[in-house]
Amino acid sequence: MKQTLIAVALIAGIAPPLDAQETSYPLDLTNCGLEISFDAAPDSAVTIGQSATEILFSLGLAPKVAGTSVWFTPVLPDYAKVNEGIERLADNDPSFESVVARKPGLVAVQYEWHVGETGSVATREMFHDIGIPTYILPADCDTKDNSTGGDGTRTGAFETASVYKGIRELARIFDAQSAGEDLVAELKATEARAVAQAGSLDLPEDLSAVFWFSSPELETDPYVAGRLGAPGYMLSALGIGNVIASDEEWPLVGWESIARADPDVIVVADMDRRRYAADAVETKLEFLRSDPVASQITAVREGRIVEMDAHAMSATMRAIHGLETLSRALSGMSFE
Repeated sequence: MKQTLIAVALIAGIAPPLDAQETSYPLDLTNCGLEISFDAAPDSAVTIGQSATEILFSLGLAPKVAGTSVWFTPVLPDYAKVNEGIERLADNDPSFESVVARKPGLVAVQYEWHVGETGSVATREMFHDIGIPTYILPADCDTKDNSTGGDGTRTGAFETASVYKGIRELARIFDAQSAGEDLVAELKATEARAVAQAGSLDLPEDLSAVFWFSSPELETDPYVAGRLGAPGYMLSALGIGNVIASDEEWPLVGWESIARADPDVIVVADMDRRRYAADAVETKLEFLRSDPVASQITAVREGRIVEMDAHAMSATMRAIHGLETLSRALSGMSFE
């Protein structure tokens, strides 16, 4: 099966981590189109974006994190205790002043729309002009055009290689390359395991799905996953079709259109954030079961609804765990 072949390729790419060399400074990198340089490992960092936070934690760099911001879900369980001792500057967007006040040696950013040409927090130049370097995770700029506004538009399919690139580059910046290679190897093993599990199932060849992140209002169109983002990666890896053909990261699509496509599976985001009316997973489930249109979708009628960590639906290392969540859920479904 297609999934089995993908799993074999992934497993073939997993090798024992090499003895990582120490970083040689000065270190020069091209990050999201901008040249950045480091004369030494930064003494501290502020993160704007949960993924940047969790990567630094996973690299053993929590002692260097001076502040965090932009949270969707609870921190990964392994880091709950250490996270309690680190100041959260904001649940959502921090102010430029609050970040600068921490005097970080680096600002690590998940989304370019927070720190970019029209950043909601600041531009990169605003930080660089006062001597604070910025690093944006490549998963948000490789194969992606953020000049379109909002969540941006994918110019090519998201691949986990961009996540691994971000892990390795942050590890180089902080002279933690051995930890970086260990983390990449662990994530690659998880990826291969999830694909192999799905490959062992007798899934229909034309299986289809839709990912629902949230909705500004329940009466309005929902934000669903385009075909090229992290959910698209999951579906492609498991041999499932996405009923949404858009290249936008999270296009607004009407329930009538989704119902006409009639997906076999619906994946709904579970998050702590309460910015939009449909952020709560309980609200989503109630809507799907009671709305005259949505309730007639095959996935709803057959009970094929998967709850997934909202952050796993973004282009982050959690997407690999999202792949595992979806693969495991499929093993408990009937498609007769």
